[in-house]
Amino acid sequence: MDARIPAHIEVSGLIRAVEAEGGFGAVLNKGERDAGTIMLVLIENGDNARIYERMPQLDGSRTWQCTRRQQTSPDFGESITMRLAFSDYIETRGRQDPDLWIVELDVAKPERFIGLGV
Repeated sequence: MDARIPAHIEVSGLIRAVEAEGGFGAVLNKGERDAGTIMLVLIENGDNARIYERMPQLDGSRTWQCTRRQQTSPDFGESITMRLAFSDYIETRGRQDPDLWIVELDVAKPERFIGLGV
């Protein structure tokens, strides 16, 4: 099992790193200060939103996995519905887990900040 950095320190570090690269970071839901889990909403220029969460692996480690992508549609009405479904998912996860930190990072190639070279 990996030693964990307290959640509030990891969140603060992510936001500072993103802002140092000219991006924007915000806490959408503040979870448990030390042992809370973190869900990231990664965006590039306000578009192409995706959610990353740490998922347990067979070896006991927890790696970042993309759990949801915001779908887009050329149809304006359908596109709005898809955006609302994505937002509803984020809100539901926050209600389900009061210890969960939800952090939005809007920067070019945001996966690089969590060690993924996507």
